[in-house]
Amino acid sequence: MDIKATNVVWHNTSVKREDREKILKQKGILLWFTGLSGSGKSSVAVMLEQRLHDKGKLTYLLDGDNVRHGLNKDLGFSSTDRIENIRRIAELSKLFVDAGIITIATFISPFIEEREKVKKLLGEDFREIYVNCPLEICETRDPKGIYKKARQGTIKDFTGIDSPYQEPINPDITIHTNENSLEECTSQIINYLYG
Repeated sequence: MDIKATNVVWHNTSVKREDREKILKQKGILLWFTGLSGSGKSSVAVMLEQRLHDKGKLTYLLDGDNVRHGLNKDLGFSSTDRIENIRRIAELSKLFVDAGIITIATFISPFIEEREKVKKLLGEDFREIYVNCPLEICETRDPKGIYKKARQGTIKDFTGIDSPYQEPINPDITIHTNENSLEECTSQIINYLYG
């Protein structure tokens, strides 16, 4: 996306990322959760954040619905708006990671191309976590009642129903929330991060 503002120059600061990470005794990273609505992204992310917090790590969880209450409240669910939603979150996540924060982002992020843009922006600081859960299981969970509304036609462009979800090709981590417990899925991520 082109910058519309004119006369904009990047301002360098004297405190660098390495300085912030040294104080925090951790490296900033983006843990990007992707999967269908109801797959368990938020549930696993909440437990992961708590486990990391208990280890003395500074984290921040960016949840899809929460971000749409503020930063992205002007966006709907058209393909164009979904792309812009992910672009903004990627830029925000980059700032958090630069601050040395372990950033946990839980977004359906249905399009491979958009997730690849996030990966390109964050580089080696990006980890894609695929929360793999079959659509039929997600529908039975339906914590927000939105699959039912999508099937009834009252919600349009709903991922997995009348809008596509493109599965990750080579995620860093794949968790199966229909086969493993919340604790097991969280431990799998912790083990990936810290061995």
